[in-house]
Amino acid sequence: MANHKSAIKKYLRDEKKNLINRMNRSKMRNKIKLLNKKLEAAEAEAVKALFPAVMSIIDKTVNKGTIHKKTASRYKSRVTLRLRKAGIQV
Repeated sequence: MANHKSAIKKYLRDEKKNLINRMNRSKMRNKIKLLNKKLEAAEAEAVKALFPAVMSIIDKTVNKGTIHKKTASRYKSRVTLRLRKAGIQV
């Protein structure tokens, strides 16, 4: 552990931010997994309803600084590609 007061504060701040980032990333990944499960189950209406929420949560994760803009673009692209392959128009 750090010895200086400022280093201890930085450590605590980094731990808190790490927890928040992990939480945000987990929320995003869980939404994407839920969408993929609905796709596999061929629930088109549920997928159409869930798609905007997934795109929104990916954008929010970028705005919070948890993931990079290009990473978000890749996630969105993959989700959209899966929808098109399943024949679902959004």
